[in-house]
Amino acid sequence: MEWLEENKIPVGKTSKAIFDWMQDVGEPFFDGLSTVMEWLIDAILWILQTPHPLVVIAGFVAITWILQRNWKICVFVALGSLFIVNQGYWEETTESLTLVLSACVVCMAIGIPIGIAAAHRPKLYSAMRPILDLMQTLPTFVYLIPAIVFFGLGMVPGLIATVIFVVPAPIRLTHLGVSSTPTPLLEAAEAFGATPRQTLWKVELPYAMPQIMAGLNQTIMLSLSMVVIAALVGADGLGVPVIRALNTVNAALGFESGFVIVVVAIMLDRVLRVEH
Repeated sequence: MEWLEENKIPVGKTSKAIFDWMQDVGEPFFDGLSTVMEWLIDAILWILQTPHPLVVIAGFVAITWILQRNWKICVFVALGSLFIVNQGYWEETTESLTLVLSACVVCMAIGIPIGIAAAHRPKLYSAMRPILDLMQTLPTFVYLIPAIVFFGLGMVPGLIATVIFVVPAPIRLTHLGVSSTPTPLLEAAEAFGATPRQTLWKVELPYAMPQIMAGLNQTIMLSLSMVVIAALVGADGLGVPVIRALNTVNAALGFESGFVIVVVAIMLDRVLRVEH
């Protein structure tokens, strides 16, 4: 056993060497990516924080009605939002929602095309599956290290770490939805002379839409679960008071911020719930 330990496979040193090389070679790329992510974050934050909170809450209720057509859920969203304002966490909540929505935009933009490509190419999905498993099972704190190395501190590294952790969900669910399209539907489209592009847009994607929406739901919920972790790299939001409460052993602050996170999670789940 000593011989085995002495001849340790240099996993850590190799990973560090790769990150150092990426940092040196890809600096222009990472700077440009950081600029784009900052623009996206600032735009969403401006939309959520510029209007009066009551105007934003009214917008949330309107979106809830459009998506769910259920007055009970609308009332719950309104009461939940007012509870957040009452507790004094509206600014932190909008910052967390900014991180969640930004991650949602990036993950869906990446996940849906990759999921479609994987559904049409089984060998590609077989090659991707171990990578997706690794991305979902690797401890989330590990993602913070390269995020800090490449992007420093702030909202951007929190967003990047969140995207890496969350993006397998839309990829898997999009792949599942598209690949499970019934063969008779595909044969009928082919018989009517549909091109592969027409088959994708008019048959496969409509059939896969419930799974894609489930992927959107999972993306948002998993992103919200990263709020506290992202606070460790300087991301603003509801994770900040949680970390502060932990460091100061402040039970009141911890329960306040914790309940607000729970309320936000339940609201998002109800608004985006897909009824089959």
